[in-house]
Amino acid sequence: MYNNSEEGEEKKKIEKEKPNFKLTGKLAAEANTYNGVVLKYSEPPEARKTTVKWRFHIFKGDKQLEPLPVYHQSGYLLGRDRLVADIPIDHPSCSKQHAVLQYRQVQGTDKNGDPAMVIKPYLIDLNSSNGTFINGEKIEPSRYYELKQADVIKFGFSTRDYIFIDENSA
Repeated sequence: MYNNSEEGEEKKKIEKEKPNFKLTGKLAAEANTYNGVVLKYSEPPEARKTTVKWRFHIFKGDKQLEPLPVYHQSGYLLGRDRLVADIPIDHPSCSKQHAVLQYRQVQGTDKNGDPAMVIKPYLIDLNSSNGTFINGEKIEPSRYYELKQADVIKFGFSTRDYIFIDENSA
């Protein structure tokens, strides 16, 4: 009888911690991390590299800065955080991860007017504090907006104008 109670106490002490298979989000956060920073944005499956030689012609007031080619990769993160931003925006009114220029393959029409898959440029605001503007209109966060030739983009309250131009159109 004495042995049975001792064995019962021993079993209680040895009881192992049960595994917890619930989702924590740690793996997803780790998968969407760059330079130790969790990214607000993941590229969509329809992301593609463009064949058009797009550039940002940047103006600060009347002064034109060096044109910035934006056709070497399928997407560009714009923001203040230089650890993750492909295009740094140093204005204090801009968010660390402010917006993304994303090229996407979508249904469109070819030069003959026939249905075809085409790659188009889009801009998405990443819920920035002070917004993103296309041609003076504030865009809704987390929504893709198709960019067109000569669109003027502003980030937050920055005085810089980013004009989206195909270098072969000049």
